[in-house]
Amino acid sequence: MSDPEGNRFSARAARYARVGANVGGIAARMVGSRMLGREADRARYAAELTGVLGGLKGPLMKVAQLLATIPDALPPEYAAELQKLQSQAPPMGAAFVRRRMMAELGPDWAGRFGAFDLAPAAAASLGQVHRARSHDGAPLACKLQYPDMQSAVEADLRQLGVLLAVQRRLSPEIDTAEIQEEIAARLREELDYRREARHAVLYAQMLAGVPEVRVPGVWRDLSTQRLLTLDWLEGKPILAYKEAPLATRNRLATAMFKAWWHPFSHFGVIHGDPHLGNYTVFEDDAGEPAGINLLDYGCIRIFPARFVGGVVDLYRGLRDDEPDRVVAAYETWGFRGLRKDLIEVLNMWARFIYGPLLDDRVRTIADGVAPGEYGRREAWRVKQALREKGPVRVPREFVFMDRAAIGLGAVFLHLGAELNFHRLFEAEIDRFDLDAVAAAQQGALSAAGLPAPA
Repeated sequence: MSDPEGNRFSARAARYARVGANVGGIAARMVGSRMLGREADRARYAAELTGVLGGLKGPLMKVAQLLATIPDALPPEYAAELQKLQSQAPPMGAAFVRRRMMAELGPDWAGRFGAFDLAPAAAASLGQVHRARSHDGAPLACKLQYPDMQSAVEADLRQLGVLLAVQRRLSPEIDTAEIQEEIAARLREELDYRREARHAVLYAQMLAGVPEVRVPGVWRDLSTQRLLTLDWLEGKPILAYKEAPLATRNRLATAMFKAWWHPFSHFGVIHGDPHLGNYTVFEDDAGEPAGINLLDYGCIRIFPARFVGGVVDLYRGLRDDEPDRVVAAYETWGFRGLRKDLIEVLNMWARFIYGPLLDDRVRTIADGVAPGEYGRREAWRVKQALREKGPVRVPREFVFMDRAAIGLGAVFLHLGAELNFHRLFEAEIDRFDLDAVAAAQQGALSAAGLPAPA
């Protein structure tokens, strides 16, 4: 049977008409502002772009969220404005929800729930989440995709090309071609909620021995390609604990560290979207914060075991001052044609990313740096160096690894955590073995019904 919401020319054409003129016009003004040095105009155009994308919904807004957290993918004014889209997406109304639920579960969809709240609990770029209850009273979270998203993805990916082409013109020292390829691949995956359900199953396996992190169960009979129903995990926003005692904040930061690094170091899997809305805090029986709920599984990146080995080798090469090991690690990541001067520039960034992991003491991630600015100073230094020594093509494998590391660091900054990140990391890579990672990954992916990485 044909998919009535598949990638259709008519839907793509309609999307081009809605998006193209706005994005193209703003992109042209980006270039004009840079050429004329009109900083005030550039800030205004950034706010204008944010307003356009927030009203449009869909993948281009998701792209904006991604670009906002990849250092120097866009000028800083645009990154600061576009970050607002993570929490300011306007929701769709009840009539829309009824039509979408009927399309996914049939005309008797409401009878399959004990209760269903038509008002969304959260709204984002590709869909919105509703609270519901099963007939036996279990609390549920139903993520419902907006209509015609597949056509919108293909149309909006072309507009992504426009934005990144402009940035390549403004900053030719960083070739963003593979950034575009990687974002495109992940966006297409995020459209498939059945795959996201398998991601949730995968995370439940990988984190089964980490009690500080909770993963919701999947309700397969209430899920489709565009509707995902999970357990509703009660919790409070992480930022509710910004003023909590340091021991509490450190406990939550340790849980975040394990939620991210344990799946990667043991299975080669990362959560590529570590913004604050994807986590809540659960409490123990005494009402004390005990750990985090991991809520969203759309943006998951699965790496071959050799890439994990490259990450560990880069860490150990920097730790033990082994330049050959460092270069081999970069090549494993996908960097090509590296000269000595380019390696020195990459090491500037690597020492920033790995800095807290290399420093065997209790510390914050970055003393005195605001969460929204985390990584920007170092990115600027790297960019200035590449103006002289570049260009360099950023390999696609690097994109979400780098983005997630920056996002995770920002969470630690929000919490004001003071930990020995070195010892936490050493514990995760203790007795690290490539064959063991490959075997564990194969078993976990097979059990979750996911294919091996290319």
